Amino acid sequence: MLGVSAALVLVVMVVVALVLESRATPETSVQVVPTTSTTAAPVMLPPITRSLKDGDEGDDVRMLQSRLAELKFAPGPIDGVFGRSTTQAIWAFEKLVMKVRSDKATGVVTPEMWDVLRGDVQIRPRRIADTPRHAEAYLPEQVIVTFLGGEPTLISHMSSGDNKPWCEEVVIDAGEEGNDSPEQIAAGLPLKVGICGESVTPAGIFTFYRRSSGTRETKLGTLYNPVYFNQGIAVHGAILVPLKPASHGCIRIPMSVAQLFPALVQFRDRIYVFDGVKEPEEYGSPLPPADRPDPNYTTTTVLPTTTLPTTTVPSTTIPPSVPTTVPTSTTVP
Repeated sequence: MLGVSAALVLVVMVVVALVLESRATPETSVQVVPTTSTTAAPVMLPPITRSLKDGDEGDDVRMLQSRLAELKFAPGPIDGVFGRSTTQAIWAFEKLVMKVRSDKATGVVTPEMWDVLRGDVQIRPRRIADTPRHAEAYLPEQVIVTFLGGEPTLISHMSSGDNKPWCEEVVIDAGEEGNDSPEQIAAGLPLKVGICGESVTPAGIFTFYRRSSGTRETKLGTLYNPVYFNQGIAVHGAILVPLKPASHGCIRIPMSVAQLFPALVQFRDRIYVFDGVKEPEEYGSPLPPADRPDPNYTTTTVLPTTTLPTTTVPSTTIPPSVPTTVPTSTTVP
């Protein structure tokens, strides 16, 4: 009997280990099949004979941009000019595919990197969502990806919250959190207040529930084409999207990418935020840290409408409703 009991204990331990392993977050959502592979047709692009970087021009740059666009890395116009958008697309490729540390990306395409780029690069989601479209934000890599039916539709460099406390004077447009009572919305006036908060982008599972077109002034800063998924936190365009976390909690993406992003997600679509520590399902859908009035700020001002550009506030929003259970299936990179 003792031998049978020991065997049963061993079987249970093995099963538990396998279950835990199956739930572990993949180290990568990328598969790179060498161009010599017989399992997939190689991409027949010629090698490059120089390293390509910001400011370069030529047919090799145009070829690079075409390949980045094919892989959904959003290099901007395919015009043979290596500019800011192409640099940011290369940053995303370096971080997601080449495994370069987020703050060490160079934006330079060496002949060796081009050999990887022209290979059969396959980007796969870490989760299969219960909606046709979904997004995945990888905080360690500082990359965000949108998927449709398991295939990437956009891959972008991003900058999330820097986890630092802050106190600032902010302007809040009517309809945004902090200036969104029925009376304030009816008045349509922006509000200037002093706010303190923490620059945190919570990991977890969320849904997109509201969006605005154009530029909006909020507690968390100036947002371009924001798509909201966690209270005031949104994926939005920004002029400054550095190679490190720098926002007040939102997910910043380049302005050119923010012109594309809203069309790739819809209301109630999922966004999974991975922090590299625990599974998104283990966090559920946590709210960001609550902000508070700045105790050293003495004046709250309602601004005239002529001081800020007018944008349209969506007439309806959909409240988030997110299950916190583990998805029934996940993909293996």
